[in-house]
Amino acid sequence: MALVLDLLNRDPRPNVGNPKSEAASPAVELRHPEKQKRPENPILRKPDWIRVKAPGSAKWAETQKIVKENKLVTVCEEAGCPNIGECWEKKHATFMIMGDTCTRACAFCNVKTGVPQPLDALEPAKVAQAVAKLGLEHVVITSVDRDDLKDGGAEHFAKVIRAIRKASPGTTIEILTPDFLRKPGALEVVVAAKPDVFNHNMETVPGKYLKVRPGARYFHSLRLLQRVKELDPTIFTKSGIMVGLGEERNEILQLMDDLRSADVDFMTIGQYLAPSRKHHAVIRFVTPDEFKSFEAIAYVKGFLMVSSTPLTRSSHHAGEDFARLRAARAAKIG
Repeated sequence: MALVLDLLNRDPRPNVGNPKSEAASPAVELRHPEKQKRPENPILRKPDWIRVKAPGSAKWAETQKIVKENKLVTVCEEAGCPNIGECWEKKHATFMIMGDTCTRACAFCNVKTGVPQPLDALEPAKVAQAVAKLGLEHVVITSVDRDDLKDGGAEHFAKVIRAIRKASPGTTIEILTPDFLRKPGALEVVVAAKPDVFNHNMETVPGKYLKVRPGARYFHSLRLLQRVKELDPTIFTKSGIMVGLGEERNEILQLMDDLRSADVDFMTIGQYLAPSRKHHAVIRFVTPDEFKSFEAIAYVKGFLMVSSTPLTRSSHHAGEDFARLRAARAAKIG
Protein backbone atom coordinates (compact mmCIF):
# COMPACT_ATOMS: atom_id res chain seq x y z
CA MET A 1 0.00 0.00 0.00
CA ALA A 2 1.36 3.38 -0.96
CA LEU A 3 1.39 6.15 1.63
CA VAL A 4 0.83 9.78 0.76
CA LEU A 5 3.69 11.96 1.93
CA ASP A 6 2.07 15.17 3.16
CA LEU A 7 4.80 17.71 2.51
CA LEU A 8 2.71 20.54 3.92
CA ASN A 9 1.87 19.19 7.36
CA ARG A 10 4.66 16.69 8.01
CA ASP A 11 7.53 18.98 7.09
CA PRO A 12 9.37 19.52 10.41
CA ARG A 13 10.60 22.93 9.31
CA PRO A 14 8.51 25.97 10.26
CA ASN A 15 6.34 26.94 7.34
CA VAL A 16 3.74 29.60 6.71
CA GLY A 17 0.36 27.92 6.47
CA ASN A 18 1.44 25.02 8.68
CA PRO A 19 -0.13 25.69 12.12
CA LYS A 20 1.27 22.53 13.67
CA SER A 21 4.82 23.44 12.72
CA GLU A 22 4.44 27.05 13.83
CA ALA A 23 2.94 26.01 17.17
CA ALA A 24 5.70 23.48 17.76
CA SER A 25 8.48 26.02 17.16
CA PRO A 26 7.12 29.48 18.01
CA ALA A 27 10.57 30.98 18.54
CA VAL A 28 11.92 29.86 15.16
CA GLU A 29 11.85 32.25 12.23
CA LEU A 30 9.17 31.50 9.66
CA ARG A 31 10.40 29.82 6.52
CA HIS A 32 8.62 32.24 4.16
CA PRO A 33 8.16 35.60 5.91
CA GLU A 34 7.84 37.36 2.56
CA LYS A 35 4.65 35.38 1.86
CA GLN A 36 2.86 36.12 5.15
CA LYS A 37 0.70 38.90 3.72
CA ARG A 38 -0.42 36.89 0.72
CA PRO A 39 -3.97 35.52 0.78
CA GLU A 40 -4.35 31.86 1.60
CA ASN A 41 -5.22 29.56 -1.29
CA PRO A 42 -7.28 26.39 -0.92
CA ILE A 43 -5.36 23.13 -1.04
CA LEU A 44 -7.01 20.88 -3.62
CA ARG A 45 -7.42 17.21 -2.78
CA LYS A 46 -4.77 15.20 -4.59
CA PRO A 47 -6.11 12.74 -7.17
CA ASP A 48 -5.39 9.03 -6.98
CA TRP A 49 -2.57 9.20 -9.53
CA ILE A 50 -0.38 11.33 -7.23
CA ARG A 51 0.91 8.89 -4.66
CA VAL A 52 4.37 8.62 -3.12
CA LYS A 53 5.86 6.34 -0.50
CA ALA A 54 6.89 7.84 2.80
CA PRO A 55 10.69 7.65 3.23
CA GLY A 56 12.29 5.53 5.92
CA SER A 57 14.13 2.52 4.46
CA ALA A 58 17.65 1.51 5.51
CA LYS A 59 19.14 2.77 2.24
CA TRP A 60 17.25 6.07 2.59
CA ALA A 61 18.70 6.45 6.09
CA GLU A 62 22.20 5.71 4.79
CA THR A 63 21.90 8.44 2.16
CA GLN A 64 20.58 10.85 4.76
CA LYS A 65 23.52 10.03 7.05
CA ILE A 66 26.09 10.79 4.34
CA VAL A 67 24.35 14.07 3.51
CA LYS A 68 24.26 15.14 7.17
CA GLU A 69 27.81 14.04 7.96
CA ASN A 70 29.12 16.22 5.16
CA LYS A 71 26.82 19.09 6.21
CA LEU A 72 25.34 19.30 2.73
CA VAL A 73 22.06 20.78 1.54
CA THR A 74 19.85 18.85 -0.87
CA VAL A 75 17.08 20.26 -3.00
CA CYS A 76 15.25 17.01 -2.24
CA GLU A 77 14.67 18.30 1.29
CA GLU A 78 14.63 22.05 0.76
CA ALA A 79 12.14 22.02 -2.10
CA GLY A 80 10.00 19.30 -0.51
CA CYS A 81 10.34 16.94 -3.48
CA PRO A 82 7.70 14.18 -3.47
CA ASN A 83 10.22 11.68 -4.89
CA ILE A 84 12.72 11.86 -2.01
CA GLY A 85 11.80 8.40 -0.71
CA GLU A 86 12.34 6.70 -4.06
CA CYS A 87 15.52 8.61 -4.97
CA TRP A 88 17.27 8.31 -1.61
CA GLU A 89 16.42 4.61 -1.56
CA LYS A 90 18.58 4.38 -4.72
CA LYS A 91 21.25 6.67 -3.21
CA HIS A 92 20.33 9.43 -5.63
CA ALA A 93 20.44 12.94 -4.20
CA THR A 94 20.48 16.37 -5.81
CA PHE A 95 22.94 18.58 -3.98
CA MET A 96 22.05 22.23 -3.55
CA ILE A 97 25.16 24.39 -3.28
CA MET A 98 25.75 27.93 -2.04
CA GLY A 99 23.49 27.61 0.99
CA ASP A 100 19.80 27.07 1.67
CA THR A 101 18.66 30.70 1.31
CA CYS A 102 17.60 32.17 -2.03
CA THR A 103 17.71 35.85 -2.99
CA ARG A 104 14.43 35.51 -4.90
CA ALA A 105 10.90 34.67 -3.82
CA CYS A 106 9.25 32.69 -6.61
CA ALA A 107 5.59 31.97 -5.92
CA PHE A 108 5.94 28.21 -6.43
CA CYS A 109 9.14 27.47 -4.53
CA ASN A 110 9.59 26.07 -1.02
CA VAL A 111 13.24 27.13 -0.66
CA LYS A 112 13.43 29.93 1.88
CA THR A 113 14.13 33.53 0.87
CA GLY A 114 16.43 35.96 2.64
CA VAL A 115 20.00 37.20 2.91
CA PRO A 116 22.35 34.27 2.20
CA GLN A 117 25.46 33.40 4.16
CA PRO A 118 28.92 33.80 2.58
CA LEU A 119 30.04 30.95 0.34
CA ASP A 120 31.64 27.94 2.02
CA ALA A 121 35.10 27.54 0.46
CA LEU A 122 35.15 23.88 1.55
CA GLU A 123 31.83 23.02 -0.07
CA PRO A 124 33.23 21.76 -3.40
CA ALA A 125 35.40 19.24 -1.55
CA LYS A 126 32.50 18.20 0.70
CA VAL A 127 30.20 17.59 -2.26
CA ALA A 128 32.90 15.65 -4.10
CA GLN A 129 33.52 13.50 -1.02
CA ALA A 130 29.81 12.69 -0.68
CA VAL A 131 29.58 11.78 -4.37
CA ALA A 132 32.50 9.39 -3.97
CA LYS A 133 31.04 7.84 -0.77
CA LEU A 134 27.68 7.29 -2.41
CA GLY A 135 29.39 5.79 -5.47
CA LEU A 136 27.26 7.85 -7.83
CA GLU A 137 27.43 7.16 -11.55
CA HIS A 138 25.53 10.39 -12.22
CA VAL A 139 25.11 13.40 -9.94
CA VAL A 140 22.91 16.48 -10.14
CA ILE A 141 24.12 19.78 -8.68
CA THR A 142 21.77 22.72 -8.30
CA SER A 143 21.79 25.95 -6.32
CA VAL A 144 19.75 28.76 -4.90
CA ASP A 145 19.73 32.06 -6.79
CA ARG A 146 22.64 34.17 -5.57
CA ASP A 147 21.93 37.60 -7.02
CA ASP A 148 24.12 39.02 -4.25
CA LEU A 149 27.28 37.58 -5.83
CA LYS A 150 29.10 39.37 -8.64
CA ASP A 151 29.09 36.25 -10.83
CA GLY A 152 25.89 34.73 -9.41
CA GLY A 153 27.95 31.82 -8.09
CA ALA A 154 29.30 30.73 -11.47
CA GLU A 155 32.86 30.13 -10.29
CA HIS A 156 31.55 28.14 -7.31
CA PHE A 157 29.65 25.88 -9.72
CA ALA A 158 32.87 25.41 -11.70
CA LYS A 159 34.83 24.53 -8.54
CA VAL A 160 32.25 21.91 -7.57
CA ILE A 161 32.38 20.35 -11.04
CA ARG A 162 36.19 20.22 -10.98
CA ALA A 163 36.23 18.74 -7.45
CA ILE A 164 33.84 15.95 -8.46
CA ARG A 165 35.89 15.18 -11.57
CA LYS A 166 38.98 14.78 -9.37
CA ALA A 167 37.36 12.70 -6.62
CA SER A 168 35.12 10.57 -8.84
CA PRO A 169 36.34 10.62 -12.46
CA GLY A 170 33.73 8.15 -13.66
CA THR A 171 30.76 10.19 -12.45
CA THR A 172 28.80 12.14 -15.04
CA ILE A 173 27.71 15.58 -13.90
CA GLU A 174 24.41 17.35 -14.46
CA ILE A 175 23.92 20.91 -13.25
CA LEU A 176 20.66 22.77 -12.73
CA THR A 177 21.56 26.44 -12.64
CA PRO A 178 19.87 29.76 -11.93
CA ASP A 179 19.61 32.24 -14.78
CA PHE A 180 22.67 34.37 -13.85
CA LEU A 181 20.58 37.41 -14.74
CA ARG A 182 22.69 40.54 -15.28
CA LYS A 183 25.94 38.66 -14.53
CA PRO A 184 28.16 39.15 -17.61
CA GLY A 185 30.51 36.25 -18.30
CA ALA A 186 28.98 33.96 -15.68
CA LEU A 187 27.58 31.40 -18.10
CA GLU A 188 30.90 31.10 -19.91
CA VAL A 189 32.65 30.18 -16.63
CA VAL A 190 30.21 27.33 -15.94
CA VAL A 191 30.26 25.97 -19.50
CA ALA A 192 34.09 26.00 -19.51
CA ALA A 193 33.99 23.52 -16.59
CA LYS A 194 32.28 21.09 -19.01
CA PRO A 195 29.33 19.56 -17.19
CA ASP A 196 27.76 16.67 -19.09
CA VAL A 197 24.25 18.14 -18.85
CA PHE A 198 23.33 21.80 -18.45
CA ASN A 199 19.80 22.20 -17.10
CA HIS A 200 17.99 25.47 -16.59
CA ASN A 201 14.26 25.32 -15.99
CA MET A 202 11.83 27.65 -17.75
CA GLU A 203 9.34 26.65 -15.00
CA THR A 204 6.21 27.98 -16.73
CA VAL A 205 4.86 29.65 -19.87
CA PRO A 206 5.77 33.32 -20.49
CA GLY A 207 2.30 34.63 -19.63
CA LYS A 208 2.70 33.34 -16.05
CA TYR A 209 6.13 34.76 -15.31
CA LEU A 210 5.02 37.90 -13.49
CA LYS A 211 3.07 35.89 -10.93
CA VAL A 212 5.02 32.64 -10.81
CA ARG A 213 8.64 33.68 -11.45
CA PRO A 214 8.71 37.48 -11.09
CA GLY A 215 12.48 37.81 -10.65
CA ALA A 216 13.24 36.09 -13.96
CA ARG A 217 12.83 36.91 -17.65
CA TYR A 218 11.46 34.31 -20.05
CA PHE A 219 13.55 35.22 -23.07
CA HIS A 220 16.71 35.58 -21.00
CA SER A 221 16.29 32.00 -19.78
CA LEU A 222 15.64 30.84 -23.32
CA ARG A 223 18.73 32.65 -24.61
CA LEU A 224 20.80 31.16 -21.76
CA LEU A 225 20.01 27.64 -22.97
CA GLN A 226 20.70 28.57 -26.58
CA ARG A 227 24.03 30.14 -25.63
CA VAL A 228 25.20 26.94 -23.90
CA LYS A 229 24.94 25.08 -27.21
CA GLU A 230 26.74 27.89 -29.03
CA LEU A 231 29.62 27.73 -26.55
CA ASP A 232 29.88 23.92 -26.45
CA PRO A 233 27.65 21.81 -28.74
CA THR A 234 28.75 18.60 -26.97
CA ILE A 235 26.96 19.53 -23.73
CA PHE A 236 23.40 18.22 -23.45
CA THR A 237 20.86 20.90 -22.60
CA LYS A 238 17.72 20.35 -20.59
CA SER A 239 14.78 22.37 -19.31
CA GLY A 240 11.56 21.74 -17.45
CA ILE A 241 8.17 23.23 -16.68
CA MET A 242 5.38 22.72 -14.17
CA VAL A 243 1.77 22.44 -15.27
CA GLY A 244 -1.40 23.11 -13.32
CA LEU A 245 -0.65 26.79 -12.76
CA GLY A 246 -3.40 28.02 -15.08
CA GLU A 247 -1.51 27.80 -18.36
CA GLU A 248 -3.28 26.95 -21.63
CA ARG A 249 -2.38 23.96 -23.78
CA ASN A 250 -1.39 26.11 -26.76
CA GLU A 251 1.02 28.04 -24.50
CA ILE A 252 2.79 24.80 -23.57
CA LEU A 253 3.09 23.81 -27.22
CA GLN A 254 4.56 27.21 -28.07
CA LEU A 255 7.07 26.85 -25.22
CA MET A 256 8.12 23.52 -26.71
CA ASP A 257 8.78 25.26 -30.01
CA ASP A 258 10.78 27.96 -28.24
CA LEU A 259 12.96 25.34 -26.54
CA ARG A 260 13.55 23.51 -29.78
CA SER A 261 14.53 26.79 -31.46
CA ALA A 262 17.19 27.03 -28.72
CA ASP A 263 18.30 23.46 -29.59
CA VAL A 264 17.36 22.05 -26.16
CA ASP A 265 17.74 18.26 -26.08
CA PHE A 266 15.65 17.19 -23.09
CA MET A 267 12.35 18.50 -21.71
CA THR A 268 10.65 17.59 -18.43
CA ILE A 269 7.00 18.28 -17.58
CA GLY A 270 5.55 17.68 -14.12
CA GLN A 271 2.53 18.56 -11.99
CA TYR A 272 2.86 21.64 -9.77
CA LEU A 273 2.16 20.90 -6.09
CA ALA A 274 1.75 23.88 -3.77
CA PRO A 275 4.12 23.76 -0.74
CA SER A 276 1.65 25.76 1.39
CA ARG A 277 -1.51 27.86 1.24
CA LYS A 278 0.63 30.98 0.83
CA HIS A 279 2.24 29.75 -2.37
CA HIS A 280 0.70 29.93 -5.83
CA ALA A 281 -2.47 27.86 -5.94
CA VAL A 282 -2.79 24.62 -7.86
CA ILE A 283 -5.34 25.61 -10.49
CA ARG A 284 -5.92 22.05 -11.60
CA PHE A 285 -4.42 18.56 -11.65
CA VAL A 286 -3.40 17.54 -15.13
CA THR A 287 -4.38 13.96 -15.99
CA PRO A 288 -1.88 11.21 -16.85
CA ASP A 289 -3.36 11.02 -20.37
CA GLU A 290 -2.60 14.71 -20.91
CA PHE A 291 0.98 14.15 -19.79
CA LYS A 292 1.29 11.29 -22.30
CA SER A 293 -0.05 13.60 -24.99
CA PHE A 294 2.55 16.26 -24.16
CA GLU A 295 5.27 13.61 -24.32
CA ALA A 296 4.19 12.42 -27.76
CA ILE A 297 4.00 15.95 -29.14
CA ALA A 298 7.40 16.89 -27.70
CA TYR A 299 9.06 13.91 -29.40
CA VAL A 300 7.46 14.88 -32.70
CA LYS A 301 8.88 18.38 -32.26
CA GLY A 302 12.38 16.91 -32.10
CA PHE A 303 13.46 16.54 -28.46
CA LEU A 304 15.93 13.70 -27.89
CA MET A 305 14.38 12.95 -24.50
CA VAL A 306 11.08 13.80 -22.83
CA SER A 307 9.88 13.00 -19.32
CA SER A 308 6.24 13.93 -18.82
CA THR A 309 4.33 12.49 -15.86
CA PRO A 310 2.55 13.97 -12.82
CA LEU A 311 5.53 13.24 -10.54
CA THR A 312 8.27 14.18 -13.00
CA ARG A 313 10.84 16.52 -11.49
CA SER A 314 14.03 17.90 -13.04
CA SER A 315 16.32 15.42 -11.33
CA HIS A 316 14.01 12.42 -11.08
CA HIS A 317 15.65 9.35 -12.72
CA ALA A 318 18.41 11.67 -13.93
CA GLY A 319 21.02 8.91 -14.19
CA GLU A 320 18.83 6.55 -16.21
CA ASP A 321 17.63 9.43 -18.37
CA PHE A 322 21.20 10.52 -19.10
CA ALA A 323 22.05 7.06 -20.44
CA ARG A 324 18.98 7.18 -22.67
CA LEU A 325 19.89 10.71 -23.76
CA ARG A 326 23.34 9.64 -24.90
CA ALA A 327 21.87 6.67 -26.73
CA ALA A 328 19.32 8.90 -28.47
CA ARG A 329 22.05 11.27 -29.67
CA ALA A 330 24.15 8.36 -30.94
CA ALA A 331 21.16 6.96 -32.82
CA LYS A 332 20.41 10.36 -34.35
CA ILE A 333 24.00 10.80 -35.50
CA GLY A 334 23.76 7.32 -37.01
